Amino acid sequence: MRLLILGTGWMAQEHARRFSAIEGVDIVGAVDVDPARVGEYADAYKIPKRFTSLEAALDWGGFDAVANVTPDRIHHPTTMALINAGKPVLCEKPLAENFGKAIEMAAAAEAAGIVNMVNLTYRNVAPLQKARQMVQAGEIGTVRHVEASYLQSWLVSKFWGDWRTDPKWLWRLSRNHGSNGVLGDVGIHILDFASYGAALDIDHVFCRLRAFDKAPGNRIGEYELDANDSFAMTLDFANGAFGMVHASRWATGHLNELRLRIYGDKGGIEVVHNLNGSLLKACVGGNVENAKWEELDAGTVPTNYQRFVDAVKSGVQTEPNFRHAAGLQKVLDLAVVSDEKRAELRAHADTQ
Repeated sequence: MRLLILGTGWMAQEHARRFSAIEGVDIVGAVDVDPARVGEYADAYKIPKRFTSLEAALDWGGFDAVANVTPDRIHHPTTMALINAGKPVLCEKPLAENFGKAIEMAAAAEAAGIVNMVNLTYRNVAPLQKARQMVQAGEIGTVRHVEASYLQSWLVSKFWGDWRTDPKWLWRLSRNHGSNGVLGDVGIHILDFASYGAALDIDHVFCRLRAFDKAPGNRIGEYELDANDSFAMTLDFANGAFGMVHASRWATGHLNELRLRIYGDKGGIEVVHNLNGSLLKACVGGNVENAKWEELDAGTVPTNYQRFVDAVKSGVQTEPNFRHAAGLQKVLDLAVVSDEKRAELRAHADTQ
């Protein structure tokens, strides 16, 4: 499979490393509007072709599929052009800036009959996949209550660098610079983690967003620090289960941690994923009476990168696809409106 990588930022480096390790994949081209940047990237990963526009790459046409790793606002126009050219696409999250654009991309990809995936990276976590299988197999009975959190501490710790002086962090705190805060940054991840792991569709959402003062006048240079730092939402799932999901950049002691607890009428499951690895625990069967939790071996699972390659080769669509990501984007859009109106809003699973 001949692969084109569109965009050459930090995440594009991860794509290059991952795809290069898959047998049968040849990264044949890279695209970036900055000639120096695309040159450095192509040299670093020994990519023969380099382009400063998608149009030039499409005119060349010597590729079978594309990894779209452009900035969020560029996902829609570039992916629509690739769909029109009949090229399978693995797009970074979020699929688009809003539900309208995201569902347009999903409908276009389906109409064109091309393989389409969104790189929701935590699908690569084996305990999450195993938890879903256990839920679907009825091992914890009917799901009643779901808790999920995505905790980061880069506003407290300098482990990732100093956000006060580094533009790559400052822009994430400023709405004028295109950020929708922690909700826009990791909201789609934790919503997918919760709903996919619990094998449930989201039906209603109520959300609160909060941005805290972080500097004199809440501004550093050109950056107005007004994007949300924390969010908390309650969810109703389609089966009637209740959900609580929250995320924060102020979570001291948690560099980057996702946690999911799923409680059914016959048992419970817990998934934890952080920089140290992943963990799966369950309280089922005879352990329910004594509240005894046991750690389970979740095995290994293929990555999104491998599954995209397999899907392109076979021509058989796989998950997570554009329509699923569009559904999550609808929940995120409604979460913002919910906060503004202080109202619960319906996020029906039907995203037509």
